[in-house]
Formats: sequence, C-alpha cells, structure tokens
Amino acid sequence: MFKRILVAVDGSKTSLKALDKAIELQKLIPEAEIYILCVYKHHSLFEASLSIGRPADMDIPDKVLSEYAKGVVNHAKELAKEHGATKIRGFVKAGRPSRVIIKFAEDKEADLIVVGTKGTNSDKEGMFLGSVSHRVASHAKCPVLVV
Repeated sequence: MFKRILVAVDGSKTSLKALDKAIELQKLIPEAEIYILCVYKHHSLFEASLSIGRPADMDIPDKVLSEYAKGVVNHAKELAKEHGATKIRGFVKAGRPSRVIIKFAEDKEADLIVVGTKGTNSDKEGMFLGSVSHRVASHAKCPVLVV
C-alpha cells in the first residue's frame, strides 16, 4: 500500500498531529518509511540587505532559517521514535513550501503526503485550510491526507 509517507512539518501543532497520523499508518504498514520534511522560505542576499538596521554580526537569513528547520526536523524525528516509529528520515529544503513539498514527493516517489490543516503562517480565523495544505492537496500527484 504505502511504502513512502512524506510528512511536512513546520513546528506547528497541526504539523505534529500530521506526524502522529503518519506514525499510526506506519504501525499498520511496518515496511513503510516516513520522510519528515521541513521547508523554509529562501531569502536572497538582496532581501537580507533591505533591513534598515542590522547588527554587525547578523547571520544571513537562510542560515538562521535552515538551522531552525533542522531543529524542527530533529524534534519531529525524536517524537516519532518516542511513539514507536521506525524507518524515519529527515530532510530540510528551501523554497516555496507547497512547491517544494510536491516536488520532493515526486522525486522521492512518495505514496502519500500528510500535512496539517494550518501551519505556522496561518493565523486567520475562519479558514478551513491553510494555503500550503490547500495547494499541496490540489496539485500533488499522490494522495494527500490533511490532518
């Protein structure tokens, strides 16, 4: 059934609920592998230079965001292990989240994508789906489980 389950995480509560569902699925299909992916928005040097006041030791935004994303993935991997998951791999990518998630799923031949309804950028009340989960569900070539 499912050999590769891609879970997109961003540290939000709903992305961790998506991780929980992926773990439940893996328990039903022990040979399935879970790919945990965190995508951060790429910032160019030009965007970084637009800051009005910068401290002398300012890190490039991509470096800071990449490190944060690695922390999110490592935390998710630890949670998955604590809940009995096996065959877990973590990945960090830069770019527009919905596009990167879809392309990553295609490249890794994921059989299922699991995403939360809303991520860290969704604070609008009354929206049923966040923009990333909506785009992924609308454009992915494999099934998408929105949690």
